[in-house]
Amino acid sequence: MRIDIITIFPDMFAPILNESIIKRAQNKGKVNIYIHNLRDYSKDKHRKVDDHPFGGGSGMVMRPESIFEAVEHIKLQAPRLSGRQASSKLQTILLCPQGKRLNQKIAKGLARHKHIILICGHYEGIDERVRKYLVDEEISIGDYVLTGGELPAMVLVDCLVRLVPGVLGDKNSLNFESFEDNLLEYPQYTRPANFRGIKVPAVLLSGNHKKIEEWRKKKALKLTKDKRPDLLIKNK
Repeated sequence: MRIDIITIFPDMFAPILNESIIKRAQNKGKVNIYIHNLRDYSKDKHRKVDDHPFGGGSGMVMRPESIFEAVEHIKLQAPRLSGRQASSKLQTILLCPQGKRLNQKIAKGLARHKHIILICGHYEGIDERVRKYLVDEEISIGDYVLTGGELPAMVLVDCLVRLVPGVLGDKNSLNFESFEDNLLEYPQYTRPANFRGIKVPAVLLSGNHKKIEEWRKKKALKLTKDKRPDLLIKNK
């Protein structure tokens, strides 16, 4: 998978991309991530990428020219993934409050694409022509206000990278994570078996894998009913 991120704050991404699973995925060659400074595509002598909104109003709006040029440049950089026959492999995403709220089902759908371009919105908004004529999908990470699309882009990248085959060490680990089958994950325990008099459930020490699986499913269902009943409603 190739991920290109268009942003006016490229330095924000280094701590995230150079640590943990995302770093290992890049080192393995499973994911290639590129950061693009939107100001590099500005024709303005001061490298401005925003302007006052037509019709008046507070704040600034991101101009369309630099964003279109950045996306077009990226597509030319990855010719093997562009063109009519590979159009389904490329997805251009705008991170913004108007987008679909990110969940595991959406992440799995996006992870099927070979090439993803992320546009980080900022200021009071983005010129509507970007939304209508350049973007394939809009994604939000929640109903709250953030300064820009950089943090949502980081969240989405982390979510997608772990879904790429071969990134996680245990190929089965994805099947038992929270939100699979709209259930929260079952309780986890490790050594010591007895900590300050609090013991690990005996079934987990039994070696009976069938009973362990049944216990885990039961606990996952109970946790979901208690903490996120809305997930069970969605599953109906």
